[in-house]
Amino acid sequence: MSIITLTTDYGLKDHFVGALKGKILSEYSEAKIIDISHHIDPFNTVEASYIVGAAYSSFPKGTVHLIGVDMELNKENQHIAMQWNDSYFIAADNGILSMLSQKIVPQKMVAINIHDRLPSDASGMDVFVKVACHIAKGGLLNVIGREIATIKEITALKAVISDTNNAIKGHVVYIDHFGNVVTNISKQQFVEVAKGRPYEIIMRTKNIKTILPNYSAIASSEKYPIKNYEGEKLAIFNEAGYLEIAIFRSNPAAVGSAHSLLGLNYRDVVSIEFKN
Repeated sequence: MSIITLTTDYGLKDHFVGALKGKILSEYSEAKIIDISHHIDPFNTVEASYIVGAAYSSFPKGTVHLIGVDMELNKENQHIAMQWNDSYFIAADNGILSMLSQKIVPQKMVAINIHDRLPSDASGMDVFVKVACHIAKGGLLNVIGREIATIKEITALKAVISDTNNAIKGHVVYIDHFGNVVTNISKQQFVEVAKGRPYEIIMRTKNIKTILPNYSAIASSEKYPIKNYEGEKLAIFNEAGYLEIAIFRSNPAAVGSAHSLLGLNYRDVVSIEFKN
């Protein structure tokens, strides 16, 4: 049984997600369909890229990831399929897949060209379903597209290292369910630049001088119970490998979160400055 994951900005109020699953099962009844998220902010390719990048490695090799965000075929965005790290990704060429290809070179990429083989009223999602099921059944990428060498990049997903190598300037790319704020500064980038030097995380209103190994590490003293540290700001590298700013055991609905209490919003600047 092959796995097809779904990441869209469809939400769950309308019929779209159910209809999408019905189309997949009509094309390939043995497919196992897994939802990653249907609550991507509308047309937010940066958020979609982060979510897929954070989730894909939890799935078996050969999984097909269908990404339905800003997916309409137009003069600027072709439809593409990519084999990367032994997994498959189907999306519009709008920069969503560039977060992955920053880390590992894709094994193969194709521009999908089966549109004229489908009925004239077929939607972009119909094309994606056809391609996803073809790959899930063991089909080759060359059958559904022509090979390409490059894809469009999302520049917002690249943190910038200063010319002096003394700072990394990043941005907020995602705010999660807990109100934790995720930046585009990766742990790998931090280690390469830091080289053991002291540092400080610079934000709009508050600074942080230590990146912790996990949330509970904020409770640094054996004298006080963990509860005493609730509400403290902290920074970690999350499971996806990106710098995250959080409030320990925050509750966005009751006491606030890093998003609300620290005034951090999507695309806000977060920097790390290093001392010589």
